[in-house]
Amino acid sequence: MKKDIIISGFADEICTDFEEQLKTVTELGMGYICLRAADGRGIAEYTAEEARERLLPKLQKAGVKVSSIGSPIGKVDIGDEEGFQRQLTQLDELCRMCGILGCQYVRIFSFFMPKDEDPADYRDEVFAKMEKFLEIAGRYGVTLIHENEKGIYGDVGSRCVELMEKLAAGGMRSAYDFANFVQCGEDPAACWNMLRPYISYIHVKDALYSSHENVLCGTGDGRIREILDQAINRDGYEGFLTLEPHLAIFSTFASLEKDAGNDRLKNRFETGAEAYAAQYHALCQILEEIGM
Repeated sequence: MKKDIIISGFADEICTDFEEQLKTVTELGMGYICLRAADGRGIAEYTAEEARERLLPKLQKAGVKVSSIGSPIGKVDIGDEEGFQRQLTQLDELCRMCGILGCQYVRIFSFFMPKDEDPADYRDEVFAKMEKFLEIAGRYGVTLIHENEKGIYGDVGSRCVELMEKLAAGGMRSAYDFANFVQCGEDPAACWNMLRPYISYIHVKDALYSSHENVLCGTGDGRIREILDQAINRDGYEGFLTLEPHLAIFSTFASLEKDAGNDRLKNRFETGAEAYAAQYHALCQILEEIGM
């Protein structure tokens, strides 16, 4: 049976220039991107009207659509009340942006936890704040997708499931990331099986247990080939596979990582465009091998 699988990607890993991002994407034959940063600005720094005036015309000219907004919402310390209030305002603007860009999904996180403390102590606060995010998204018909990021409440499979069990009824879905589970010492296949009723989006990124380095998809410990085979051919997954190579140093990396050292990101390619293309072709090879 033919499956509706669409390859997208975090195009800001190509370069800062938005038009150059779109040029690289279209040359690869891709028609979607995840919009995380453009022309040197994170997407949360744009207003909806700026997106309409500055980004939408370039997307339309290139014939490229937006699969998701790669927002930083929820990537703030759980105790940072000022930061949380600022993010409520940002999320409202990003949801407005979704309507302009024809996008359904906004990627979010579940707050950085204090080091050496039990995340369970913050469970109720996390749930309450996430519910406020969902209230905003619900007003716009936008789906929030939670990414399992290192160091946040929902970094390991069990707590991701807790979040989904509590919040899925309010519209929360899961954005599954292979590499982040590896870097947290989790079994990506076990996490897939735990979360598969809630997964609506997949990030294609691989990593090694031994060093936590990101590597070309299919060459690390993320079990990407095995899991995609199960996801597509047995579990019936349909939707986006979003490239997030992390194989070359790119301008917004420091803003994405709590501890932004390069121990997890080695400059394996000369340019972001080369890294992005390599990840795209590696994913296409995997999809061909599993009969897509």
